[in-house]
Amino acid sequence: MEKKHNNGHQHQGKSSERLVEKEKIVASLSIRTGQKVLDAGCGNGYMAVEFAKQVGISGKVYALDPDASAIAWLTEETRGTVIEPFVGDVTQQTKLPPSSIDLIYLSTVLHGFTPAQMQGFVLEAKRLLKPGGTLALVEIKKEETPFGPPQSMRLSAEELESTLGLSSINRVDVGRYFYLQIFQLP
Repeated sequence: MEKKHNNGHQHQGKSSERLVEKEKIVASLSIRTGQKVLDAGCGNGYMAVEFAKQVGISGKVYALDPDASAIAWLTEETRGTVIEPFVGDVTQQTKLPPSSIDLIYLSTVLHGFTPAQMQGFVLEAKRLLKPGGTLALVEIKKEETPFGPPQSMRLSAEELESTLGLSSINRVDVGRYFYLQIFQLP
């Protein structure tokens, strides 16, 4: 399961699941019962499962990934739950209706976007989020780490704000090598 973005960065199906503090991420996002969450670039869906616990049976978690085999597996694993996996690319318009999502979550994917993909992502996030909706991004810290893309590809918290053209409302360390940056749309 190898994912390759246009700039040559390869994810090779690797997951940050064992390296991030899932409980800290969930606690920082204040997800409420009945909300709709989009886990964009969900991979194996480990965070979608955590979000489903928070939204309850009246909520919905959309799990989006361009990898059809990962989505097929996740569909089987989450059948009968509030998780709806589907193949897609968050840098382009998805099947989801406008202003329908309370929270968009994206983990360790953004640094691999080309400028055109970044622009598409920002447009789609703004299209999908309800007024006052939350955009939550986990990225690898821009420092020496034993894994991950070259530092030149990584985004510091300040670079992330500048790249997105949004102001963050919170930044939380969510593991030795990761940070969560939270943005709220007006």
